[in-house]
Amino acid sequence: MTLVELEIVNSHVAVITLNRPQAANAMSKALLDELNQVIQKVNHDPNIYCAVLTGAGVKAFCAGADLKERRGMADDQVIAAVRNIGKTVSEVEAMKVPVIAALNGIAFGGGLELALCCDIRIAADHVKLGLTETSLAIIPGAGGTQRLPRLIGIGRAKQLIYTAKPITAQEAFSIGLVEQVVSNEELHDVAIQMALDIAKNGPIALRQAKTAINQGSQVNLATALEIEHLCYKETIPTNDRLEGLEAFREKRSPVYQGN
Repeated sequence: MTLVELEIVNSHVAVITLNRPQAANAMSKALLDELNQVIQKVNHDPNIYCAVLTGAGVKAFCAGADLKERRGMADDQVIAAVRNIGKTVSEVEAMKVPVIAALNGIAFGGGLELALCCDIRIAADHVKLGLTETSLAIIPGAGGTQRLPRLIGIGRAKQLIYTAKPITAQEAFSIGLVEQVVSNEELHDVAIQMALDIAKNGPIALRQAKTAINQGSQVNLATALEIEHLCYKETIPTNDRLEGLEAFREKRSPVYQGN
Protein backbone atom coordinates (compact mmCIF):
# COMPACT_ATOMS: atom_id res chain seq x y z
CA MET A 1 0.00 0.00 0.00
CA THR A 2 1.21 3.48 -0.83
CA LEU A 3 1.66 5.33 2.46
CA VAL A 4 1.87 8.80 0.90
CA GLU A 5 -0.26 9.52 -2.13
CA LEU A 6 0.41 12.30 -4.65
CA GLU A 7 -2.31 13.72 -6.88
CA ILE A 8 -1.88 16.61 -9.31
CA VAL A 9 -4.92 18.89 -9.65
CA ASN A 10 -5.33 21.23 -12.59
CA SER A 11 -1.66 20.75 -13.56
CA HIS A 12 -0.32 23.11 -10.87
CA VAL A 13 -1.52 21.88 -7.45
CA ALA A 14 -0.01 18.86 -5.68
CA VAL A 15 -2.25 17.10 -3.14
CA ILE A 16 -0.15 15.04 -0.74
CA THR A 17 -2.12 12.57 1.41
CA LEU A 18 -0.77 10.63 4.38
CA ASN A 19 -2.35 7.23 3.86
CA ARG A 20 -2.27 5.16 7.05
CA PRO A 21 -5.84 5.74 8.27
CA GLN A 22 -5.83 2.46 10.20
CA ALA A 23 -2.92 3.86 12.27
CA ALA A 24 -4.23 7.44 12.51
CA ASN A 25 -1.71 8.39 9.79
CA ALA A 26 1.09 8.05 12.33
CA MET A 27 4.60 8.73 11.07
CA SER A 28 6.32 5.38 10.72
CA LYS A 29 9.79 5.25 9.19
CA ALA A 30 8.28 3.89 5.97
CA LEU A 31 5.78 6.75 5.78
CA LEU A 32 8.51 9.32 6.40
CA ASP A 33 10.64 7.77 3.66
CA GLU A 34 7.76 7.99 1.19
CA LEU A 35 6.91 11.54 2.26
CA ASN A 36 10.49 12.64 1.63
CA GLN A 37 10.35 11.07 -1.83
CA VAL A 38 7.12 12.91 -2.62
CA ILE A 39 8.58 16.20 -1.36
CA GLN A 40 11.53 15.83 -3.73
CA LYS A 41 9.21 14.97 -6.61
CA VAL A 42 7.16 18.12 -6.01
CA ASN A 43 10.25 20.29 -5.58
CA HIS A 44 11.63 19.11 -8.92
CA ASP A 45 8.39 19.63 -10.86
CA PRO A 46 8.46 23.18 -12.27
CA ASN A 47 4.73 22.98 -13.03
CA ILE A 48 3.72 22.68 -9.35
CA TYR A 49 2.91 26.09 -7.88
CA CYS A 50 1.17 25.12 -4.63
CA ALA A 51 0.68 22.01 -2.48
CA VAL A 52 -1.97 20.70 -0.08
CA LEU A 53 -0.98 18.30 2.70
CA THR A 54 -3.74 16.23 4.30
CA GLY A 55 -4.52 12.84 5.80
CA ALA A 56 -6.68 9.94 4.67
CA GLY A 57 -10.01 9.48 6.44
CA VAL A 58 -11.72 11.78 8.94
CA LYS A 59 -10.21 10.51 12.18
CA ALA A 60 -6.70 11.89 11.91
CA PHE A 61 -4.54 14.28 9.97
CA CYS A 62 -1.61 12.74 11.79
CA ALA A 63 -1.42 11.38 15.33
CA GLY A 64 2.33 11.98 15.47
CA ALA A 65 5.06 9.41 15.85
CA ASP A 66 4.25 5.73 15.51
CA LEU A 67 4.53 4.74 19.17
CA LYS A 68 3.92 1.06 18.39
CA GLU A 69 6.97 1.09 16.14
CA ARG A 70 8.94 2.80 18.92
CA ARG A 71 8.30 0.01 21.45
CA GLY A 72 11.47 -1.93 22.14
CA MET A 73 13.74 0.73 20.70
CA ALA A 74 16.91 1.60 22.58
CA ASP A 75 17.35 5.21 23.70
CA ASP A 76 19.63 6.08 20.80
CA GLN A 77 17.14 4.58 18.34
CA VAL A 78 14.33 6.71 19.77
CA ILE A 79 16.47 9.83 19.46
CA ALA A 80 17.31 8.95 15.86
CA ALA A 81 13.63 8.32 15.07
CA VAL A 82 12.62 11.73 16.46
CA ARG A 83 15.44 13.40 14.54
CA ASN A 84 14.14 11.74 11.37
CA ILE A 85 10.67 13.22 12.00
CA GLY A 86 12.22 16.63 12.65
CA LYS A 87 14.25 16.54 9.46
CA THR A 88 11.21 15.52 7.43
CA VAL A 89 9.10 18.29 8.98
CA SER A 90 11.84 20.76 8.06
CA GLU A 91 11.85 19.41 4.49
CA VAL A 92 8.13 20.19 4.26
CA GLU A 93 8.78 23.69 5.60
CA ALA A 94 11.54 24.17 3.02
CA MET A 95 9.40 23.13 0.06
CA LYS A 96 9.73 25.69 -2.70
CA VAL A 97 6.00 26.22 -3.10
CA PRO A 98 3.39 27.36 -0.56
CA VAL A 99 1.97 24.41 1.40
CA ILE A 100 -1.57 24.33 2.84
CA ALA A 101 -2.28 21.89 5.67
CA ALA A 102 -5.85 20.59 5.33
CA LEU A 103 -6.46 19.22 8.82
CA ASN A 104 -9.07 16.51 8.34
CA GLY A 105 -8.71 15.02 11.83
CA ILE A 106 -6.67 15.10 15.01
CA ALA A 107 -3.18 16.59 14.87
CA PHE A 108 -1.30 15.58 18.00
CA GLY A 109 2.40 15.70 18.82
CA GLY A 110 4.42 15.27 15.67
CA GLY A 111 1.22 15.62 13.66
CA LEU A 112 0.77 19.18 14.88
CA GLU A 113 4.48 19.81 14.37
CA LEU A 114 3.96 18.74 10.76
CA ALA A 115 1.07 21.19 10.41
CA LEU A 116 3.13 23.97 12.00
CA CYS A 117 5.72 23.75 9.23
CA CYS A 118 3.10 24.40 6.56
CA ASP A 119 2.42 27.94 5.34
CA ILE A 120 -1.35 27.94 5.96
CA ARG A 121 -3.56 25.69 8.08
CA ILE A 122 -7.25 24.98 7.42
CA ALA A 123 -9.04 22.76 9.95
CA ALA A 124 -12.28 20.81 9.81
CA ASP A 125 -14.53 21.89 12.67
CA HIS A 126 -14.35 18.55 14.50
CA VAL A 127 -10.56 18.56 14.70
CA LYS A 128 -8.56 18.63 17.92
CA LEU A 129 -4.95 19.74 18.05
CA GLY A 130 -2.24 19.57 20.66
CA LEU A 131 1.38 19.10 21.57
CA THR A 132 0.77 16.33 24.07
CA GLU A 133 4.34 15.12 24.59
CA THR A 134 4.78 16.19 28.22
CA SER A 135 1.97 13.78 29.17
CA LEU A 136 4.35 11.05 27.96
CA ALA A 137 7.26 12.54 29.93
CA ILE A 138 9.01 13.88 26.82
CA ILE A 139 8.92 17.22 24.98
CA PRO A 140 8.06 18.13 21.39
CA GLY A 141 11.19 17.16 19.49
CA ALA A 142 10.35 17.94 15.86
CA GLY A 143 10.22 21.71 16.07
CA GLY A 144 7.15 22.25 18.24
CA THR A 145 8.89 24.18 21.01
CA GLN A 146 10.28 26.58 18.40
CA ARG A 147 7.61 26.95 15.72
CA LEU A 148 4.57 27.15 18.01
CA PRO A 149 5.82 30.20 20.02
CA ARG A 150 6.73 31.97 16.80
CA LEU A 151 3.19 31.43 15.53
CA ILE A 152 1.00 32.09 18.59
CA GLY A 153 3.31 33.72 21.13
CA ILE A 154 5.43 32.34 23.95
CA GLY A 155 2.80 32.42 26.71
CA ARG A 156 0.12 30.51 24.81
CA ALA A 157 2.68 28.05 23.46
CA LYS A 158 3.92 27.33 26.97
CA GLN A 159 0.35 26.81 28.14
CA LEU A 160 -0.34 24.25 25.40
CA ILE A 161 2.96 22.43 25.82
CA TYR A 162 3.01 22.40 29.64
CA THR A 163 -0.61 21.26 30.05
CA ALA A 164 -0.45 18.83 27.08
CA LYS A 165 -4.18 19.45 26.66
CA PRO A 166 -5.69 19.32 23.14
CA ILE A 167 -7.76 22.24 21.93
CA THR A 168 -10.62 22.42 19.45
CA ALA A 169 -10.41 23.80 15.94
CA GLN A 170 -12.30 26.93 17.01
CA GLU A 171 -9.94 27.48 19.93
CA ALA A 172 -7.01 27.01 17.57
CA PHE A 173 -8.50 29.61 15.24
CA SER A 174 -9.01 32.08 18.07
CA ILE A 175 -5.30 32.01 18.98
CA GLY A 176 -4.01 32.03 15.41
CA LEU A 177 -2.91 28.40 15.31
CA VAL A 178 -5.08 27.79 12.24
CA GLU A 179 -6.13 30.35 9.65
CA GLN A 180 -9.58 28.95 8.82
CA VAL A 181 -12.16 26.49 10.16
CA VAL A 182 -14.69 24.82 7.86
CA SER A 183 -17.00 21.82 7.99
CA ASN A 184 -15.47 18.46 7.27
CA GLU A 185 -17.58 18.23 4.10
CA GLU A 186 -16.11 21.52 2.85
CA LEU A 187 -12.49 20.96 3.85
CA HIS A 188 -11.18 19.33 0.69
CA ASP A 189 -12.87 21.75 -1.69
CA VAL A 190 -11.90 24.82 0.34
CA ALA A 191 -8.26 23.74 0.53
CA ILE A 192 -8.10 22.92 -3.19
CA GLN A 193 -9.77 26.20 -4.13
CA MET A 194 -7.31 28.17 -2.01
CA ALA A 195 -4.44 26.29 -3.64
CA LEU A 196 -5.86 27.04 -7.09
CA ASP A 197 -6.23 30.71 -6.16
CA ILE A 198 -2.60 30.77 -5.07
CA ALA A 199 -1.47 28.90 -8.18
CA LYS A 200 -3.00 31.56 -10.44
CA ASN A 201 -0.30 33.97 -9.31
CA GLY A 202 3.28 34.20 -10.49
CA PRO A 203 5.14 31.05 -9.40
CA ILE A 204 8.48 32.81 -9.12
CA ALA A 205 6.84 35.53 -7.03
CA LEU A 206 5.27 32.89 -4.78
CA ARG A 207 8.61 31.22 -4.17
CA GLN A 208 10.34 34.51 -3.48
CA ALA A 209 7.57 35.70 -1.17
CA LYS A 210 7.84 32.46 0.82
CA THR A 211 11.61 32.86 1.05
CA ALA A 212 11.33 36.48 2.15
CA ILE A 213 8.74 35.72 4.84
CA ASN A 214 10.38 32.58 6.21
CA GLN A 215 13.93 33.88 6.25
CA GLY A 216 12.97 37.39 7.26
CA SER A 217 11.06 36.21 10.31
CA GLN A 218 14.25 34.76 11.79
CA VAL A 219 16.35 37.94 11.75
CA ASN A 220 16.20 41.60 12.78
CA LEU A 221 14.12 44.04 10.74
CA ALA A 222 17.03 45.68 8.90
CA THR A 223 18.33 42.31 7.74
CA ALA A 224 14.82 41.16 6.90
CA LEU A 225 14.24 44.19 4.69
CA GLU A 226 17.46 43.39 2.83
CA ILE A 227 16.26 39.80 2.33
CA GLU A 228 12.98 41.16 0.98
CA HIS A 229 14.86 43.43 -1.43
CA LEU A 230 16.98 40.56 -2.73
CA CYS A 231 13.88 38.40 -3.24
CA TYR A 232 12.10 41.26 -5.00
CA LYS A 233 15.04 41.66 -7.39
CA GLU A 234 14.67 38.01 -8.43
CA THR A 235 11.19 38.73 -9.83
CA ILE A 236 12.19 41.67 -12.04
CA PRO A 237 14.05 40.03 -14.97
CA THR A 238 11.31 37.44 -15.57
CA ASN A 239 8.92 36.90 -18.44
CA ASP A 240 6.15 36.42 -15.88
CA ARG A 241 6.52 40.00 -14.67
CA LEU A 242 6.15 41.29 -18.22
CA GLU A 243 3.17 38.99 -18.75
CA GLY A 244 1.55 40.40 -15.60
CA LEU A 245 1.93 43.95 -16.87
CA GLU A 246 0.65 43.03 -20.33
CA ALA A 247 -2.35 41.18 -18.91
CA PHE A 248 -3.18 44.17 -16.71
CA ARG A 249 -3.00 46.48 -19.72
CA GLU A 250 -5.18 44.17 -21.79
CA LYS A 251 -7.61 43.59 -18.90
CA ARG A 252 -7.27 39.80 -19.01
CA SER A 253 -6.08 37.09 -16.68
CA PRO A 254 -2.34 36.51 -16.87
CA VAL A 255 -0.91 33.19 -17.97
CA TYR A 256 2.29 32.62 -16.03
CA GLN A 257 4.92 30.12 -17.13
CA GLY A 258 7.33 30.27 -14.21
CA ASN A 259 10.16 31.93 -16.11
